[in-house]
Amino acid sequence: MKYYFTTKVKLVLIVAALLAAGLAIIGNLTGKTPGDMLVQGVLTPLRNGVSSITAQAEQFYNYMFRYEALEAENAALKEQLAQYREDAGKSDSLEREIQRLKILLELKAQEESFQLVDSYIISWNSNDWSKSFTINRGSAHGIQEGMCAITETKAVVGLVTEVGPNYAVVKSVLDSSLEISATIASSGYSGMVQGGYSTEQEGMLRMDYIPSSAVIRNKDQVVTAGSTVYPRNLIIGQVVDADFDETGVAKYAILEPAVDIDALEQVFILTDFSLG
Repeated sequence: MKYYFTTKVKLVLIVAALLAAGLAIIGNLTGKTPGDMLVQGVLTPLRNGVSSITAQAEQFYNYMFRYEALEAENAALKEQLAQYREDAGKSDSLEREIQRLKILLELKAQEESFQLVDSYIISWNSNDWSKSFTINRGSAHGIQEGMCAITETKAVVGLVTEVGPNYAVVKSVLDSSLEISATIASSGYSGMVQGGYSTEQEGMLRMDYIPSSAVIRNKDQVVTAGSTVYPRNLIIGQVVDADFDETGVAKYAILEPAVDIDALEQVFILTDFSLG
C-alpha cells in the first residue's frame, strides 16, 4: 500500500499534536505541567465536595451551639419568671396581712378585753367528718387547750385541742364533734351548732334544738351565745335553710360558715377576754 496512514489516523495524530501544543502553551503561561493540570482536574470536584461537607458541618455546629444557647437562655428566663411570680405572691400575701391587721386594730378598739395571739397555718389534717389544722404558735406564746381561734372580723374558726411548745392544733367549726352554743341574732332563739355531718351538708354547719315555734329566715346571722370559751357575739354563720328535725318537735337550720376555712392563712387565738 502506498499510504501507511489512513485519513482517520492522520486526524487523530493532528488532534493529539494540537492538544500537546495547547497544553504546552497553557503550562508555559500558568507555570503548571500537564500532569499538574490533570491532577487538579481530578481533585477539583473532590475538593468542592469536601468544602460543601465542611460548610454543612459548620452550619450544623452553629445550629447546635445556638440551640444550646437558646435553651440556656430559656431556662434563665423561666427561673426569672418564677422569681417574679414568687415576689408577686409575697407582695400579695403581705398586702392581705396588712389589711387583716388594720381590721384587727378596729376589733381591739371595740373589744378592749380581747387578748389575741396571731398565728399562721402551717399544715392541714382533714377527713370526711373532721377538719383541723396546725398553727405556728404554742405554749411558749401563751396558748393553751380549750382556747378559741377567730379571724380579725370576729368570725369563729375553731378550738385549740392540742398544744406543743411552738405549735398548736386547732379543730375547726367544720368538725362534726365540735359544739358551740349559739343564738340567732335577730330573734334570740338559741340552739347548738356543729359541723355538717352528712354528705349533703359538707362544708356547712347545722344548728339544732331550735324551738319549733321559732321563725327562721334565710340570711339570719348566728352568733355565739357566750361561755367561758367563746365570748358573746362572735359570728358563726348565716342561715341558708331550715326545717323541722327528725322528731318533729324542734327545728334545725343549715348555716353557711362566716369564714372560708380552706382559704385561711392567719388566725388569732383568743387567750383571754372579759365575761361581762
